[in-house]
Amino acid sequence: MFINKNIKIPVEVSARHCHLSKGDLEKLFGINYELEKLKQLFQPSDFACKETVDIQIGDKKIEKVRIVGPTREQTQVEVSVTDIVDSGVLPPIKLSGDLMGTASVVLLGPKGAISLNEGLIVALRHIHCATDEAKKLRLKTGDIVSVKIEGERQIIFGKVIVRVRDDYKLCLHLDTDEGNAAGINKIGEGQIV
Repeated sequence: MFINKNIKIPVEVSARHCHLSKGDLEKLFGINYELEKLKQLFQPSDFACKETVDIQIGDKKIEKVRIVGPTREQTQVEVSVTDIVDSGVLPPIKLSGDLMGTASVVLLGPKGAISLNEGLIVALRHIHCATDEAKKLRLKTGDIVSVKIEGERQIIFGKVIVRVRDDYKLCLHLDTDEGNAAGINKIGEGQIV
């Protein structure tokens, strides 16, 4: 596989958040509840919601975890290792949506609570890429690349998985621990190497 190694790529740091199924949304917020958009996120399909939930992970409770919409097939919670260091639980590092064998978590909403046997992950670093752009860059879903972040805390992230879909925009997603290691607050830039 040949990749143009001078590809600049936007980098976003993704803080802890959760995605809810329609059924779990109703258990937490009430029947026929609709999520309220707070702001559009970089990926066109996603938006930050005004709503938050509290989560219980082992011995640790984390309050006001932002919900990201729209609803999904299955509820999942994404955290960093630092978020859960005192919880007694270490969820696996997995791609968003790959929830088999993941850790348990309890979500607490204003109208109820749900206990999930699986659904808690530390998100694997990944690149979103639109289908047409992926063709130009000679990338495909499942490719593994490295991304270099310049600056005072220069770092190369290896084992970055590529995800391709028509409605994606080119962007590397890191969790807050990785963003901190690279000196990125919320938004930065990297280069595929």
